[in-house]
Amino acid sequence: MKLVSKRIIGVLLVFVMVIALAGCGDKTEEAAEVTEVGTVEETETNAEATVAETGDEATIAFICADMGNPSQAYAASLFETYAKDYNLKAVVFNAAGDAQLEASSVQQAIAQGVSAIYVNPNDINAILPALQEAKDAGIIVGMFSSDVPVGSEDLRDFFVGVDDNQAGVEAANAFIANFPDGAKIVEVGGQAGHDAQIKRHGAFEPVISNSNIEVLDSQACDQWSTDQALAIMDDFIVKYGDDIEGVFCHWDGGLTGVIQALDAAGMDTKGMFLVGIDGSQSGVQQVMDGTQDLTIGQDFMEMSKKSLELTRAVLDGETVTTQNFIPLMLVTPETIDDFTFPEW
Repeated sequence: MKLVSKRIIGVLLVFVMVIALAGCGDKTEEAAEVTEVGTVEETETNAEATVAETGDEATIAFICADMGNPSQAYAASLFETYAKDYNLKAVVFNAAGDAQLEASSVQQAIAQGVSAIYVNPNDINAILPALQEAKDAGIIVGMFSSDVPVGSEDLRDFFVGVDDNQAGVEAANAFIANFPDGAKIVEVGGQAGHDAQIKRHGAFEPVISNSNIEVLDSQACDQWSTDQALAIMDDFIVKYGDDIEGVFCHWDGGLTGVIQALDAAGMDTKGMFLVGIDGSQSGVQQVMDGTQDLTIGQDFMEMSKKSLELTRAVLDGETVTTQNFIPLMLVTPETIDDFTFPEW
């Protein structure tokens, strides 16, 4: 099947996003390149009754789902670096991809008497009892990058991250724009049970199913593991071979494994349409190399600073917005020169 020019696709993506976002508020400093796709929920919270005296230094805990995940390790380093700017002191717990260990890490943080925790959960349901314990102890609970399930919002004071539903929609729209005459693709999902995996797949599926693009197969990983993504792609290649014309992978590091599997099978990655999410070093480099067509980027620097800002505000008795979406960034071969190469 003949592909539409990737340069044309890049232009179409930018054009579609500009039209969709007409009338939106101010963008970030990268105005022309940073696409604001999230909205801010109006619900607010006031945790004044549980906060420390205004301006006092407070200890906070970043509960990292897995320090082996580059994005989370980078975020942890940002919390440690910038906490002092908000008169905070950060400690980091590594759950190493284990939902039970993450819950016990929350309990350890409670026992240490921290004023606030930030959680990126391995399993959004398994973490809920631990979050309830933190709330009962009067600790500020921030969800970082991944949120609690719908209906459990009372267990956290705020969420900061990207809109993973919108990320899934953007991925689907990219395939639809690139394949106006239809195509056959596969989906390699992120860590099963993780909020990002659930939302990225859940938003991608209905959009793509209402197009003339056929998803041959979809499978999630047990962890955000490049090796697992490679293994899943190996299976897809055995099952579907040259019928595969595109791949949606939930994270750029996983797409690295996908590309390795395609290369090992002698398949032309530059003749396919490959989409990932994160805007990580691997994803941006793959876009630069021409092996990845789009990475839907996240701004972890802004996420981390926003989380710290909200914590200081709650500690000082201020009312804050509870749901805070940080704009996504669409990085294509046509726009890549306008973006700063990521640190993670």
